[in-house]
Amino acid sequence: MRLNRRQTLSLMGGAAAASGLASPAIARQRAVVGALRLTSHAGSFAAYERGYFDEAGLDVELRFFDAAQPMAVAIASGDVDFGITAMTGGLINLAARGALRVIGGALQEEPGIDGQKILVSNAAFEDGVRSPADLDGRRFGITQAGSSFHYMGSKIAAAEGIELEYRPLQSVGAVIGALQSGDIDGWSIVPHIATALDGSGAVHIIGDVADYIPDYQVTTVFTSRENVDDHRGLTQDFLGAFSRGVADFNAALVDATEGDSAAEEMLRLIHNYVYTDQPFEEASPSIRAGSMRLSPQAALNLDSLRDQLDWFKREDLIDESIEFDTVVDTSFVETQ
Repeated sequence: MRLNRRQTLSLMGGAAAASGLASPAIARQRAVVGALRLTSHAGSFAAYERGYFDEAGLDVELRFFDAAQPMAVAIASGDVDFGITAMTGGLINLAARGALRVIGGALQEEPGIDGQKILVSNAAFEDGVRSPADLDGRRFGITQAGSSFHYMGSKIAAAEGIELEYRPLQSVGAVIGALQSGDIDGWSIVPHIATALDGSGAVHIIGDVADYIPDYQVTTVFTSRENVDDHRGLTQDFLGAFSRGVADFNAALVDATEGDSAAEEMLRLIHNYVYTDQPFEEASPSIRAGSMRLSPQAALNLDSLRDQLDWFKREDLIDESIEFDTVVDTSFVETQ
């Protein structure tokens, strides 16, 4: 159990005044949770804002990143305890070295739920790129080689029988800027970003990722090998609180079973982290548009993860010898 300075001083003060207490204070467990400023991370935001982490005995700090792979490195180094993001080549290689494990599922493509979009720049659109098949030989934006964007682009290209030129730009913001300026021709991204960009007039939606990767487990929950082996209680507490946040999000915005007031409350909660530079009235439609399903109880789609692992091997982004069980620990959540 790790205690921060405030908690340690609190315990010391409690010990000094023990005669005046009916029972000693219970130390809380500190946990740093990595996140991206995307609607797809709403499970963490809701669990944090609604006190579910607190109720689970966790003192949580949210730490934000611009891309998936730096978050995996932060988990491996011990700077972050839990991450929610796509499976990447960097994450898999770190798992192979014994640094981390995938322990749950988060964002997923689901039939009937609006999902990730395929985008092209205005310049490419005006040059006749009106469908994914028209991207042959074009520049496709990714954050890093082995990122989820690389995986999606490759699956689209294979299905259409085309070639793409991948441009690694390191962060989502940099990819957006390159697409708006026409420095790249295509990209794929979650719907709340896609619809906002499409509405700007500088970018156009030309397809759906789900048409190429059905039932895609887009993001996963992962943690350090140490937490899996030596701190199972902490890991289970985190997953329990996170799953409560996921349930609230799905009910309010994906299934829309809680009514308009609950939906607006969830939208305002997410707006504390997403599109914070815009007034709520402007940001709300884009946030709502990004309401893809988050895996209930952090369940894992193993078929999707195996397909991703096989793709990394075919692309020579990871060693052929890496086994599925080396990357994914299925002991914490249900699988499908």
